[in-house]
Amino acid sequence: MLIVMSIYIGLDIGGTKIMVASTDKNGTFLKRIKVDTPKSYDEGMELLHNLIKEVSGGVNILGIGAAAGGPLDPEKGIISPLHQEEWRNVPIKKIMEEKWHCPFYVDVDTNVAALGEYYLGGYQEKHFLYVTLSTGMGGGYLVDGKVYHGFSHPEVAHQCVDYHCSHPERIKCECGGGACLEALVSGNGIKRIYKKNAEHLLNHEWKEVAYNLGMGLRNIAAILSPEIVVFGGGVALGRGQELLDRAEKYMKTGLKMVPAPKLKLSCLGYDTALKGACFIATGEHIRKYVSFT
Repeated sequence: MLIVMSIYIGLDIGGTKIMVASTDKNGTFLKRIKVDTPKSYDEGMELLHNLIKEVSGGVNILGIGAAAGGPLDPEKGIISPLHQEEWRNVPIKKIMEEKWHCPFYVDVDTNVAALGEYYLGGYQEKHFLYVTLSTGMGGGYLVDGKVYHGFSHPEVAHQCVDYHCSHPERIKCECGGGACLEALVSGNGIKRIYKKNAEHLLNHEWKEVAYNLGMGLRNIAAILSPEIVVFGGGVALGRGQELLDRAEKYMKTGLKMVPAPKLKLSCLGYDTALKGACFIATGEHIRKYVSFT
């Protein structure tokens, strides 16, 4: 019988779902739980503590890593996820370290997912972009395997594009910025525009989504010039390679000055952010992070 003396905990705090898992020192999942995200902050924080207690089973916790929606401050551990309206300026690092007496690390969910995908997936590309298409949209950009922070976290989802949309009057981004790419291709954006969940879109509606995504990728390719863009999240994984193939066609239209990146679905599937959170719980990511200014 295998006796685990110490574990790491990963938290994936999403706008729709929360996933919590414990792993051993080798990164093997020991126990995991998935629940709906409460709208209430108090209920949500109590739920996180209860889930950590459940997956840890009383075993010593060496570290906790968390993936959360932006914007946030990874150094101070303060989060204000856009899609969780009651979670504003939450000092989650302080709260967790005082409660669980272990190091706590947090970053934007797409940064965490990018690290998990890159290192656990064995990628070698110098310029690597991970994009999640889920409730919202976001990206984590790695240069030489290190997170590119810039002056602030790059928000690839909040660019404007020359879009196609059969209901332009319904386009509204939750950031308040207008017709952002996220408002056109994310789960919430799709629901707002087409009055249905992504899995129920008709072919001509998917064509609009793919076109808009392709236009966004064209901008990304021209500015960031990644060798590869890897996609995760329910919208991307749900539609699969068909969405990427269509988007790639539109991306390449008029892209003359830079090479088109390879588009690929996540090799970690729906667990990218969760596995990334377990990875950063070890603290190994600290030596991989760097800021380019």
